[in-house]
Parts: sequence; C-alpha cells; structure tokens
Amino acid sequence: FDGVFFVAVRTTKIYCRTVCKAQVPRFENCGFHPSAASAEKAGYRPCLRCRPELAPGHSSVDAVSRQAAYAMSRIEDGALSEGGVDQLASEMGITSRHLRRIVESEYGVTPIELAQTQRLLMAKRLLTDTNLPLTAIAMASGFLSLRRFNALFLERYRMNPSRLRKEKNVESESGTFGCELSFRTPYDWNSILGFLRYRASPGVEFVDDQKYMRTVSSGGHQGWISVELSTKQDALRVTVSNSLAPVLLTVIAKVKRLFDLQATPAIIEDHLGTLAKAYPGLRVPGAFDGFEVAARAILGQQVSVKGATVLAGRVAKLLGEKIETPFAELNLLSPNAKSMANVDPKALSALGIIGTRTASLIQLAKHIDSGAFNLEPGSDVEATKAAMKEIAGIGDWTAEYVAMRCLNWPDAFPYSDLGIKKALGLKSDKAIIETAEAWRPWRSYAAMHLWKSLEK
Repeated sequence: FDGVFFVAVRTTKIYCRTVCKAQVPRFENCGFHPSAASAEKAGYRPCLRCRPELAPGHSSVDAVSRQAAYAMSRIEDGALSEGGVDQLASEMGITSRHLRRIVESEYGVTPIELAQTQRLLMAKRLLTDTNLPLTAIAMASGFLSLRRFNALFLERYRMNPSRLRKEKNVESESGTFGCELSFRTPYDWNSILGFLRYRASPGVEFVDDQKYMRTVSSGGHQGWISVELSTKQDALRVTVSNSLAPVLLTVIAKVKRLFDLQATPAIIEDHLGTLAKAYPGLRVPGAFDGFEVAARAILGQQVSVKGATVLAGRVAKLLGEKIETPFAELNLLSPNAKSMANVDPKALSALGIIGTRTASLIQLAKHIDSGAFNLEPGSDVEATKAAMKEIAGIGDWTAEYVAMRCLNWPDAFPYSDLGIKKALGLKSDKAIIETAEAWRPWRSYAAMHLWKSLEK
C-alpha cells in the first residue's frame, strides 16, 4: 500500500508512508489520507525518516480515476506553474469545475493545493539528496521565486529549507545531480532493462547491463539522464545533468512512466494467476517521449526488432539535433514531430523505409505537431486509437502497442502480434481475444508475460 494512502499520527502531527520503520503508533492516534497533499492540508508534516516524497504513485483503470491520475501527472510535470487550472482543464477537454471535482474526490485537495504539495515534496527531495543551490531547487520544483519557496516551506514544514542540507550548497562538480524514485516490490529490473536495451535508438539511447541512458530535450533545455537500480533501497537512482534542472519535474515524471514505477504488482499478479508466476514484478515499459515510441512502432511493422533499431538510428541521424554529452554513445536528440512532419519523403525512403511507412510516419507527425491528438498518459484511449487508425498504414497492432506504452493503458492488448499467437499456441484473433478476456483489466501485463515466455 506504499503510496496508495498515508498514515497521519495525531500526537506528533507527522504523516508517514505505510512502509515507515519508525515505532508503530497506536491505531486510535492514526488518521488516513489518500494523498500527501491531503495530509498536509490537515496540518501534518512529512516524516523525515520514511520520506513521503519518495513513495510511488498509483495507476487506475477507472475512467474518472484515470482523469484524476492524468491531472496529477500533468501537475507533477509543472502544468500549473506554466498555466492555470483553466488551461489544464481545457487541455483535458473538461471544465475547470469538473477538474476540481475529480481531483478533490481522488486526492482530497484542490488542484492548487496538490500542486503546492508536489512542489514542496520535490524541493524536500532535492534538499535531502542533492547539493544544488537553493535557488536552483526552487526553480526545479516549480516555484517562481526563492522568496515564495522559503515562505511556503517554513509555513508548511515549520523549518527553513537550509535545515535539511547535510553539506554546503554548491553545485555538483560533476555537472550532475541525482534522486531516487521508489517502486513497489517485486520489480523485474533486468527484464525492463533488457527490453529497452534491445530497442535503444543509437545516438539517442544507450543501455548496458547496469543502466539506461538517454539524451533529453524539454522546454528549451537539453541534457542527459542515467537510470540504474539503487543500492540503498527499493528504488531507481536517476542521475540528471545540471542543464535539465529547470525542467526536472517533467523529466522525473517521464522517468516514472518509462519504468512503470506506479504499478501495483501484488494486485496485477494475483489477477493474472499462473501466467505471472515465472516473472514476478514484470513491468510494462512506457515511453519517455510518446511520438518517439509511436514512430518506432511504425518502423517496427513487419520487420525484426533489430531491423527497426537500425532504421530508428538512421532516422535519428537524419533528423535529430546534435548534442554534446560526456558519453560517446549519446550525441543526438530524438527527432520531434515537427522535424518529421516537414521532412522530404524521399529522404526517409533513402534510409530504407518503404513508402507506406514513410507516409504513415509523416502523417502521424503532422497530427501530433498540429495537436490533433497527443500520445500522453490520460488521453482518451479509445479516441486516440481510433484517430491513429485513420492514418493509412496504422492498424490494430500499432494502435494497441501505442496505447500500451505511450498512454500507459494497462488493458491494451496487441492480439494480432505474432509473438502472442506463438506463446498462446493460437492462430485465430477471435480465440486470442476471448482468452485474454480473463486478464482484464491488466492485459498489457499479460502481453509482456507472453512475450517474456518466448525467451525461455
């Protein structure tokens, strides 16, 4: 239940994660809150031992909960720092009143209160785990001024931010800083790393036996990140170049999605039964960039994974902007939708991409660039799949795969996939769909287990 709810202790006015190792308080002295923001609204301060800011989030397959989860995701991205509640509601295609209602229903606070707590918890994480200057921490956490950051921190936590510093506030000499992102156990790190390694786009991503690395471009800032398994706790250790500090909220949110850190394996595996026994903690890899993964899915139609990787590298070399990093393997930014939308089709064909897929790539890019639809978690799944299938060359397999990875939809299922047919020993699409009904609403995880079974 880590991150699903928080325990507030009335006698100490401190709230904790369910995994806190401090002395267990008497039950009658405890209150329970659906979010850290709800506990803080009630006047509780975060525990310095279990650190609520490190708790994993949670995903949902319920429509309203999905909307609330998307709002939370965008707030974590810093959406309310860039715009207001009305702008976020417009982005989601709902009224601001409805947005406030679903957020309060799910998390017990208003969107503004949720944003304030997310900023404070991110700041607390950076104060504890990094030696970034206070000004940089305030900006990275979504505060528009150091003064406002100091005032709210003191008001909410009854201490000055500097009290959490273990050493002098100087910028890291290595040009990086890091933080840890928790997950619920079990977590099959080797499998998700292997999945990403096999599909890493040359120049943009690099994966070895220990870590995942990639270049990043976000909000006008460029840099790189590295992700590896923490040696201290059930978490991933994320190292970020200092150049990305102003967009840290977005970067962290994307890492969480890519590595499926919000999954609840105990619930999922109990539902999948014997299918999930061989690989406990298997996750569904998400997408750091939705367009990147969707484009890769098109490149992978009817070709091997290795062949698609080669094509992705060629596209990155053609359209990706060059970037300098400390690593020879990382020298290109992932091509964005605008560059793909404006490319000469002949240039793509010259890379070995057949004409129908060239047209599909360009059409998809034009849709994304124009805002016709987006490939982010929380988007309307059925509407997005339908919009994608209107593009010539995109069928059910690609639409389901994109829903699974880009939209983080846990119930997507690419039933026509040859690997899934082989794993099930079935040829009929109808028979496969009927078999998969028993795995709802976790069919994306079922697909991962079926693919994984072929590696034996």
